[in-house]
Amino acid sequence: MGAPNLRAVALIAGDSNVRGCLHFTQDTSGTTHVTGKISGLSPGFHGFHIHSFGDTTNGCNSTGPHFNPLNRVHGPPDEVERHAGDLGNIFAGPDGVAEISIKDKQIPLSGQYSILGRAVVVHGDPDDLGRGRGHKLSKSTGNAGARVGCGIIGLQSAVDPKL
Repeated sequence: MGAPNLRAVALIAGDSNVRGCLHFTQDTSGTTHVTGKISGLSPGFHGFHIHSFGDTTNGCNSTGPHFNPLNRVHGPPDEVERHAGDLGNIFAGPDGVAEISIKDKQIPLSGQYSILGRAVVVHGDPDDLGRGRGHKLSKSTGNAGARVGCGIIGLQSAVDPKL
């Protein structure tokens, strides 16, 4: 069971005009809901992952590999056999904006496998969900291409930002 009403935020920045804000809310069952918007993307699908390190000293390249505390192969978010950080794809419309609403039980904001202090990364290409027939990167990265935007996941204040 997770702690009640834990909240986190990540400000996304990256290549050219990629910008956004994501909110993470963990409910009492341990499910984390990721919501927000990212703009400046090319239209279409983009791999979307939690990476191991909250380090952006060398841009999104310093965030390390996908968050994978159980040492599993890359896979789709609806399967048990996947990296904890494998959140599949987000979709950017013709305007380059992706609206995100994802619920997941493998990305808690508390406990041994917390994602706080790690990074969320948006990739330039679609994630093949580990099904890229014979592609060498399929089972490690989903062959999702370059890292076009990222942000560090930080604990969010319980104070209402509208005050």
